[in-house]
Amino acid sequence: MGRTSQADQRVAEVLRVLVEKYIEDGQPVGSKMIAQALSTPVSAATVRNVMALLEDRGLIVSPHTSAGRVPTELGYRMFVDGLIKMAPIAEAAADQLREKLHPEKTSAELVEAASQVLSDLTSMACVVIAPTAGKSTLKHIEFLPLDGNRVLVVLVMNEDEVQNRIVQVDREYSKAELQQASNFINQQFIGRDLKQIRDDLLVQLKDHREQLDNLMQTTIDLASKALKPEDRAPNYVVSGQSNLLYIADEKGGVDRLKQLFDSFQEKRDLLGLMDRCIHADGVQIFIGQESGYQLFDDCSLIASPYKSTQSELLGMLAVIGPTRMPYQQVVPAVDMTAKILGAALKSTS
Repeated sequence: MGRTSQADQRVAEVLRVLVEKYIEDGQPVGSKMIAQALSTPVSAATVRNVMALLEDRGLIVSPHTSAGRVPTELGYRMFVDGLIKMAPIAEAAADQLREKLHPEKTSAELVEAASQVLSDLTSMACVVIAPTAGKSTLKHIEFLPLDGNRVLVVLVMNEDEVQNRIVQVDREYSKAELQQASNFINQQFIGRDLKQIRDDLLVQLKDHREQLDNLMQTTIDLASKALKPEDRAPNYVVSGQSNLLYIADEKGGVDRLKQLFDSFQEKRDLLGLMDRCIHADGVQIFIGQESGYQLFDDCSLIASPYKSTQSELLGMLAVIGPTRMPYQQVVPAVDMTAKILGAALKSTS
């Protein structure tokens, strides 16, 4: 039993050393180099046997006729899940983060600064999704008639935000009916979240449709259309795209790089990927094809939500770089940036 455990430890250590060496210099790693780096001395022949086992398991591969090996995506995954030794953040880097993410800055300035400083620290591209807008609480509402079965909705929310919405309704409403509906909502729902108001009224419609009077029917019809949440794509800031130039050299040339840059502009794939980990706890790592998006097959994405000191979700940030990235340094940098940004943003609100 002890020998089996020792053998397993040797296999794990050979993989760890191979990944670390490959991340360090980007060259296929040979058995002799690994043997010299192991904590317990073994022969190069023993290392070759272990490497053959790792290759059979799909954890490493020979990229060409070289005797050296490189990690596969599966090998990287095993490395980050159980073998990695995280490097502590350098004090100078921590000081730089605290200086750039000072609570006296505005939210927009903090998001911009976080993207730039994390890109500088990691030498990779960095994306920061801006904090989601807070709940829109109702201060006042007015319904005003327009022609063509349309109604102008004037919404006053929070303290001073005013929105005008035009909604199409099923029939023409009189000015008196609209005024009654406005009065009812203003009396019953001031200070409530818009979505909550709409949901509550729709529940009443579902449960008590037969008992509702004309006023309530009118109010629910108008509110269901007027208070529908607006579908807005989240804002985000990208820094350091030029740090992905390695792709132009190694992974398909300038066209490949252009596709990646276009993905930053179009947002869809990038935001879809980050949305998958926005409600997760702590740092999430997607390696190569794990992202589910072909454009990121040659990349790794390390993402973390950033939260307030009360654990309220504020947004997301992520580093995008090659699969051959120094995970042991990047992961702590992403984690610390998320913590400092979250604390700074809460202080500004």
